[in-house]
Amino acid sequence: MAETIRDRIKALRKKEKLTLDQAAEQAGLSKSYLWELENRDLPRPSADKLAGLARAYNVTVDYLFGGDPAENLESAEDRAFFREYQSMSSEARARLRRLAKALDE
Repeated sequence: MAETIRDRIKALRKKEKLTLDQAAEQAGLSKSYLWELENRDLPRPSADKLAGLARAYNVTVDYLFGGDPAENLESAEDRAFFREYQSMSSEARARLRRLAKALDE
């Protein structure tokens, strides 16, 4: 059976070990709305709400939709990280590169 947005949202929250309150706050949603997203067949949430969820769970909106069958959770997390990396200051990116190099040694 194909995963739905609802399945992915709930699975990601559980993977991150977040309560509904914590996840809703991070995504900029109400707890009740997040509960409904996870437990009811609602119409698709707005782009803003999906973007908040994607940021909270460090994945892409496309991953939440299941749009790219080849994109698994790890690659979605990598793409979300790279998007965040691109918005960092040049100093922060340099520190992160040094850290990554040290971890690879």
